Amino acid sequence: MHIRRSCLVVLDGVGIGALPDADRYGDAGSNTLVHTAMAAGGLVVPHLARWGLGRLASIPGVTPVESPAAAYGLLRELSAGKDTTTGHWELAGLLLPEPFPTFPHGFPPEVIDRFSAAIGRAVLGNRPASGTEILAELGAKHLATGYPIVYTSADSVFQVAAHEDIVPLEELYRWCRLAREILQGPYAVGRVIARPFIGRPGAFVRTAGRKDFSLPPPAETILDRLAAAGFSVIGLGKIEDIFAGRGLTKSDHTPDNRSTLAALTALLVEEFTGLVFANCVDFDTRYGHRNDPHGFAAALTEVDAGLGEVARRLRPTDLLLVTADHGCDPTTASTDHSREYVPLLAVGPAVRPGFLGTREGWMEVGATSVDLFGLGPWPRGRSFATELGW
Repeated sequence: MHIRRSCLVVLDGVGIGALPDADRYGDAGSNTLVHTAMAAGGLVVPHLARWGLGRLASIPGVTPVESPAAAYGLLRELSAGKDTTTGHWELAGLLLPEPFPTFPHGFPPEVIDRFSAAIGRAVLGNRPASGTEILAELGAKHLATGYPIVYTSADSVFQVAAHEDIVPLEELYRWCRLAREILQGPYAVGRVIARPFIGRPGAFVRTAGRKDFSLPPPAETILDRLAAAGFSVIGLGKIEDIFAGRGLTKSDHTPDNRSTLAALTALLVEEFTGLVFANCVDFDTRYGHRNDPHGFAAALTEVDAGLGEVARRLRPTDLLLVTADHGCDPTTASTDHSREYVPLLAVGPAVRPGFLGTREGWMEVGATSVDLFGLGPWPRGRSFATELGW
């Protein structure tokens, strides 16, 4: 029996314990779910608990049920890095042995000078920074000069912030496309990110006009294979940005967790055969990077309810896979991503409940996906389709 519809939901930043090499990334001891639960006085996630989350770690508020209603396990990342693009690409079947370049001292003149010449104006910043902090520091100067604020982080990103009253969105996007063309070779960051904002000094607010400009994947992904075979491949949230639009037959750039899960729930009423790849971004952008464990915990409760509604709409040959792309522990001194294991929960009427173990390589999700649609084998990763009962 082949599957008809698969929903792959990525809880952006929801890790579940430091990987063995986490110390190389400055993340020894990180554990996003456990530490969030401890700081918030426990999690309220009845669906995730029923599916086996509490059997993967000792998480305050999440009782380890005796007989989970889903298949459950852990995923160990094999690619080098801890960023969104690397994580999603590995889930989609790629292995990146080398990390994307980072720029802890800012971008070199050969990048900044070319970018300034391309957009016809100087830039502000050019250093690693928190997005909200650099707006507070340089936002007023940006309003006075019209110069964009360029900054990076511990991740492989080139971020361009501009006030929407000073730089219209489409112009900001054009600048980011120019930056994407410049940032190749040794400067090929994973993502160029447009960071529009509004407001006045002391009260700047980033808007939903954010847009990511990723490198295209360097090889075939499961999205490419499914789309080429005539299946629907639908991206929700920032999936379109992460894969540079490739391999998708339809995209809905939902801006937050609630709208992403609402769109997924609505899709399950429709008739299609294929994959829905969804990203729930709020854990990362609103809470992990801002060291807000209470907001993180509340978002988990809201998403748990949304996932329960998705599960109720699954048909006999549908599958829901819930996982993450990295950690983003909101209780550490760092505001960056953390190198962690991520949970793997497989839900559906035909799924055989049980422990899937620790899967070596997130490519196993990709290998399983193409296997379930009858398009395997995948060259990287071991499919766990038979362990799910297919």
